[in-house]
Amino acid sequence: KDKKYTLNINNKRKKTKRKLKDERNKEIASLGEDAPPKQIPKTIESMREIDDTMVEDNDIEVINDEKDDEFNKYYNNEIKPKIFLTTRPKCSKKLYTLISELMQMIPNTFYYPRGSLTVGDMAKFAMDKGFSHIIVLSEKKKECDGLLVSHLPCGPTAFFRISSFQPGTAIDGHGKPTSHVPELILNNFVTRLGRRIGRFIGSLFPHEPELEGRQVVTFHNQRDFIFLRHHRYIYRKEEDKIRARLQELGPRFTMKLKWLQEGIFDSKFGEYEWIFKKKQMETSRRKFVL
Repeated sequence: KDKKYTLNINNKRKKTKRKLKDERNKEIASLGEDAPPKQIPKTIESMREIDDTMVEDNDIEVINDEKDDEFNKYYNNEIKPKIFLTTRPKCSKKLYTLISELMQMIPNTFYYPRGSLTVGDMAKFAMDKGFSHIIVLSEKKKECDGLLVSHLPCGPTAFFRISSFQPGTAIDGHGKPTSHVPELILNNFVTRLGRRIGRFIGSLFPHEPELEGRQVVTFHNQRDFIFLRHHRYIYRKEEDKIRARLQELGPRFTMKLKWLQEGIFDSKFGEYEWIFKKKQMETSRRKFVL
C-alpha cells in the first residue's frame, strides 16, 4: 500500500511538472524573440573552476593522441571486447547479484571464480584465453566497495571505489534487460584524464549497438563521481504527441576513480599515471579532475 501511495504521489508530481513546463514553452513560443533568456541555476558543477587540463571536443592534439591510444581499435570495431570477470577470494553470496547484473549489461562478459590465485595470475590466464579486459570486484562487510579493471595485455589498469549499488530488482518500475548490445553514453568527461577514463570505460562495450533493443548504458561524470545507469527508452503517444520515456533496467551504482596505473596491475612496482591524493586535490569544492 505504501509503495502504491508513493507511486501515485510521484506520478501526480510528474504530471504537474510536465503541465507547467508545457505552459512555459507555450509562453516562450508566443513571445518569440522577446522571450526572456533561460536561467541557468548556480550549482557546484556550473561554477567549476577552469584549469589547463580541460579540453574541447574538437581539440586536434587530443583527437590525434586518441587515434594512437590503446582503445582506438575498440572504437573502430577492429577488436570486439571480451571481458573476464572475477572477485576477491572467498567472496560473499551477495556479490553474485552484482556479477549477474554486470554480465547482463556488458556484452561478452564471462565470470570465473577467483580461488586462491593472485590478480596477476588471473590476468595471465585471461590473456591465454583471449580476453581483452579483466574486472575484479572487491567487497567490505559483504558490500561491493571497489572495481579494478585492467586492459590486456599491456594496460592500463584503473581502480574505482563503488558506492550506492542497487540491483535492478530494487528499482521501482524496473524492466528486464535483453541480450541486445546497448548504446553507450559517456557524458561530461572534459579533462585529458577524464577523456582517457571515459575511453577506457567505453572500451568495455562493443560499438555496434543493436538499436532494436532500445537499451542504453550511461556513464555520467558529475563532480568526479561517475554515475552508472542502464535504461530502455520507450516511445508513447500522449495527447497527440509522441514522447520518449525511460524505463530503468539496473544495476545502478556510483564510481569514484582512485588511481590509474600503467600496464597490468602491480602493487609493488607499478607506475601510476594518476593517483588520488586527498589533501592535495580537495583544496577547493569547485575544482575537479575528470
